[in-house]
Amino acid sequence: MSASLIIVPAGPGAGPGPGPDAVLVGLSLRRRAVLAAARAGIRDVRVAEPGAAWAEGVVTSGRHRIILLPANVIPQPSWLRRLAEMPLTPDTLWVDSADTVVVESERTSDVFEAARAAGSAVELVTALRISFGKVDGELDPRGRFVLESADDLPAAERWLLKSLIKDSEGFMSRHVERRISLAVTRRLVGTRVTPNLMTMVSLCIGLSGAPFFLSGEPALQLAGAALFLLHSILDGCDGELARLKFHESRFGAALDFWGDNAVHVAVFSCMALGWSVRVGAAWPLLLGTVACASTLLAATAEAPHLLTPAVPGAPRSAGARLADALAHRDFIYVVIVLAAFGQAAWFLFPVAIGTPLFVLVRLWADRPGRR
Repeated sequence: MSASLIIVPAGPGAGPGPGPDAVLVGLSLRRRAVLAAARAGIRDVRVAEPGAAWAEGVVTSGRHRIILLPANVIPQPSWLRRLAEMPLTPDTLWVDSADTVVVESERTSDVFEAARAAGSAVELVTALRISFGKVDGELDPRGRFVLESADDLPAAERWLLKSLIKDSEGFMSRHVERRISLAVTRRLVGTRVTPNLMTMVSLCIGLSGAPFFLSGEPALQLAGAALFLLHSILDGCDGELARLKFHESRFGAALDFWGDNAVHVAVFSCMALGWSVRVGAAWPLLLGTVACASTLLAATAEAPHLLTPAVPGAPRSAGARLADALAHRDFIYVVIVLAAFGQAAWFLFPVAIGTPLFVLVRLWADRPGRR
């Protein structure tokens, strides 16, 4: 079922809210709604304003779904996608507490005309109720933010930033790294810094930290661990910038993913080489080879899931959830503790054992019939 999105005036009942050209984390409110709709798969987006010319491209036959979004509502793409796909009785108005309206009908021209003529979302609901039955509804309110006034823009910014935190993140990643990366992203989002540039900066920092692990000195290993952690923090900024400004791309995701794994391989290689030189034996090199090879094997198994993300809200198997748990980045803090004693290379043991386990769990989760 195809769908259209019409952005309608919020009206006086919404308070003296910011105009559609007000900027929120680098994008105007109107532009943010349009891009969110496109990300949700809704290509037909219109703005209801006096004199709007909609003759071209208006759906005139067949049943069609129309979403009428008040201009003071900031939507998440996943929330709009649910509005476009949820079951709905034909010729019935679905209206939520923010006066967002969804209607599915063959009388699309009536809906378009009412949207163009109405001065506010409330007036539009009143006008449409003459021809359509009304049903109150509500989706997860976390999927959209309602601006009651211009003073709500800072809260809307915090809401957008908080939405970037993934449920699968580890404890330290969520409460330490993500807090720092979001603060950095907040200051970069209005600049010309691109997600791919942040990926390259993070990659360079991570690779520059690897040679410090050639030494057995705690101070040098701690310096390398600090750069490793900084790489991990800034590695979150590229994805945050991409999602906030709708700049996601398969190339950017691949660059970020494989750059991250390149840093891991470089760090593990230097750990193994430095350890081998210090003990005058070859077995640390064998341990490092297993760690690096299993890291690349795990990356190969994980790549399809990161480059083709799952649909939000889709059910996930126990194996997939376990694989996500094993992939947490909180391991970096173990490296920091070991580095404080000059023993960072001991981390190669859990990598060489745990990473193959991760691969087996991921392959089990992805077996035919379980995806």
